[in-house]
Amino acid sequence: MSIRFDRGTNLFHLQTRTASYVMSLMEGRYLNHLYWGKKLRSPDVSDLLILKGVAFSPVTDNPKVSLDTIPQEYPAYGAGDFREPAYQAELQNGTNITELTYVSHSIQKGKPALEGLPAVYVENDSEADTLVIILEDKLAGLQAELSYSVLEELDAITRSVRFSNSGSAPLKLLRALSVNVDFHGADKELIQLSGAWGRERHLARRPLVYGYQGIDSKRGASSHQQNPFLALVSPGTGEEHGDAYGLNLVYSGNFTAYAEVDQLQNTRVAMGINPFGFNWLLEPGESFQTPEAVMVYSSEGLGGMSRIYHRLYRTRLVRGLYRDEPRPVLVNNWEATYFNFNADKIVAIAETAKDLGIELMVLDDGWFGKRDDDTTSLGDWVVDTKKLPQGLDDLAQRVNALGLQFGLWFEPEMVSPVSKLYEAHPDWCLHVPDRRRSTGRNQLILDLSRDDVCAYIVEAVSAILESAPISYVKWDMNRHMTEVGSALLPARCQGETAHRYMLGLYKVMEQITSRFPHVLFESCSGGGGRFDPGILYYMPQTWTSDNTDAVERLKIQYGTSLAYPASAMGAHVSAVPNHQVHRTTPLSMRGDVAMSGNFGYELDLTAFTDEEKAEVKAQVAFYKEIRTLVQQGDMYRLKSPFEGNVTAWMFVSADKNEALAGYFQVLAEPNAPSARIRLAGLDPERDYLLKETGEVYGGDRLMYAGLPVPDLGGDFKSKLYHLAAVAK
Repeated sequence: MSIRFDRGTNLFHLQTRTASYVMSLMEGRYLNHLYWGKKLRSPDVSDLLILKGVAFSPVTDNPKVSLDTIPQEYPAYGAGDFREPAYQAELQNGTNITELTYVSHSIQKGKPALEGLPAVYVENDSEADTLVIILEDKLAGLQAELSYSVLEELDAITRSVRFSNSGSAPLKLLRALSVNVDFHGADKELIQLSGAWGRERHLARRPLVYGYQGIDSKRGASSHQQNPFLALVSPGTGEEHGDAYGLNLVYSGNFTAYAEVDQLQNTRVAMGINPFGFNWLLEPGESFQTPEAVMVYSSEGLGGMSRIYHRLYRTRLVRGLYRDEPRPVLVNNWEATYFNFNADKIVAIAETAKDLGIELMVLDDGWFGKRDDDTTSLGDWVVDTKKLPQGLDDLAQRVNALGLQFGLWFEPEMVSPVSKLYEAHPDWCLHVPDRRRSTGRNQLILDLSRDDVCAYIVEAVSAILESAPISYVKWDMNRHMTEVGSALLPARCQGETAHRYMLGLYKVMEQITSRFPHVLFESCSGGGGRFDPGILYYMPQTWTSDNTDAVERLKIQYGTSLAYPASAMGAHVSAVPNHQVHRTTPLSMRGDVAMSGNFGYELDLTAFTDEEKAEVKAQVAFYKEIRTLVQQGDMYRLKSPFEGNVTAWMFVSADKNEALAGYFQVLAEPNAPSARIRLAGLDPERDYLLKETGEVYGGDRLMYAGLPVPDLGGDFKSKLYHLAAVAK
C-alpha cells in the first residue's frame, strides 16, 4: 500500500517509487503539511513542526497554534491565516469566514475518475491508491473532500477537491484551488513557462523573494502567455541533479499558480482555477469538483522531473488508438495555399507527398461555407462546392487512392458574425447584454456552457466526419474570451460561465473523439495557446506553435518538454523565408528540429526542386526509422537554447538499446573552440554503434567524455547521431 495512516502519531505517509509526502493531524482538527521530497523509510517527522507565537499572528483556542505560521494542506482566510487561501466561500449572510477541519478519511485501491473533467487514469486498481480526507465547516454547511491519488510506479501524486453544500442554505464558492503545499524555507527558485503567440513556453527562472510571485491566465484558455505549470527547484539544480518539484494543472481554462514567501521565509505554493471572475453557486446538496493537479518530485533534477511527467502523460493521460500507435508523417496545405486552393491543387500536393513517403494529407482552413478569407463562415460546416465541386468525399477518396490518409481542419468553438449560424442564433455566442461584442480574428466564441450549442457542434462536426474517409482532425481555437457571459445563466451564476464553457468543451470533445476512435485528433489554438494536460486527455498531440522557424522552435520545443512529451508536440518543416520571422534556414536543420516531435511538412511540396525532394524523401524515411524512439523514448536535454548558441537533446529507448541525439548550432563563430557533446541516459556498461560512421563507443565514453562535434560550417546547422547498442 502506497498510503498509510498511523493512528498513534496521526501521520499520513504517501509514497511513490522515489518520493514521500507526509501530513499530520494536529489536535485531531488541522491538516498540516510536514514533508515532500526524497523517499523516507519512516514518516515520523512530526518534530519538524515547530509551534511558536509571532507578533500580529492570531492564535486558535491553543495559544501555541497560529494558523498564520503553521504549514497547512488546504488553508482558509479570515480565521487567523493572512496568507493566500486555497478556497473561499460566501455564505448567505454575506460573510466569507469559514474553517474546514478534519472529519474522517478513507483509503482505497485505484483512482476514481473526475466527473466531467479530464484526469490521469489507471488501467487497473493495482496501479494507484487514493486517500480521501473529508474536511467540514458545520456552521457554514461546507464540506470538502481532498483526494490524493498515488501512482507509485509512475512516481506521481495527483490532487483535487470536491466541495459540497451539506447545509440548508445556498452558498457561493469564490475560490476553489486544486492543490496547496506549504514548504519549509524559501531557498528555492521558481521556474515557469511563459511567452506569447509565436514564442510559447519559454523557460523563465528566478529566485523566490518575499511576497507573492506567480502566473495566471484570465483569457479563457490556458494561453500562449502562461502555461499551467510551475516548478520549484533547489539552487543550482540542473538537468540531472538537484531537487525539483513540479505542479501541473489538468485544465484548459483560466488558472492561477503562485508561490508566496511569508514573514517567516516559508513558501506556500498553490494552483487551480483562477478566482478572478469566478464564482459558483452551491444549492443545498450540490457539489463542485475542481480540476486535478499533478505533483512530481525528482532528486535527479529537471530532467528526472520531466521524464516522470512524460511517461505519465504518454501512458496514463493520453488515451485511445494513438496513445501507442506511431503517428503518421503529414503534410498540411496551410502555408502552401492559405485560402487559395481547389481540389486539384490539394491532390497535386498529395501526389508529390506520396512520392516522398508522406502518409497523411491535411486540408486546412477554407474548405467550408464561403471561406475565402478569415472574415466569414465559421460555424457553417458545409462544404464549399466552388473549391471542391465534387465534395469532400471525392477529394478524400482521391487522396486515399494515392495511398495517403486524409485529414481536415475545424474550428468548432467559433462563429463568424458573417455566417448563417450567427444570423440564425446571435445569442449563441459569449456576450453581455447591451455591451459590444469584441471580435478577434473576425470571430466570436460560441457559448459552450449551453447544451444546445454543444449539441450543434457535436452533430455538425460528426456529420462531416461521417461524410468522408477522414482519419485526422486539426481542432483549432483562434481567439481568447471577452464579454464572458451567457444568455441562459441567471445573474447570480454569470461567474460560472468560463468554467461551464470548459465543462462543455470537454463534453463535446469526449463525445466526438469517442464517436470516431479511429481519428487522430490534434489540438491547436493559434499554435500552442492551449497546450495543457486537459486537452491531451482528449487529443494526443497539440500543434506546438504557429511559429515553424527552426531556430525559434528550439526554445519552444525545449521549454515545452519541461512537462510535456515529444509525442504531444506537432512539429513541421515549413518554407523559407519563414512566414513568421522571415528567416532562411537550411532544409536539413528544419528537418532535424521537426523530427524531435510529430513530424510533418507545411509548405507546397510541388515547388521543391529535385534535389530538395530527394532530401525530403530521405528525411521522411529516416523519421519512420526513429519515430517510435522519439514518440515513446525518454528525453534528455543536453544543452539549453536559453543559455547559449547551441541546443542539444536526445531520446533513449526504455531498454537503452537505441538512442537519437540532436545538436543544433544557431550562429557560426570565428575561430571557435572545439565542441563536443556528452550524451545521457545510456547504459555505461554497453557499447553503442554510431550508425552514421560505423564506429563503436562505450556508453560510459559517450556520457562522460562525449563525442567531438565537427565544424558544421555556417549559421543554422545541425547534426543527428543515431546509436544502437551492440549485442553482447
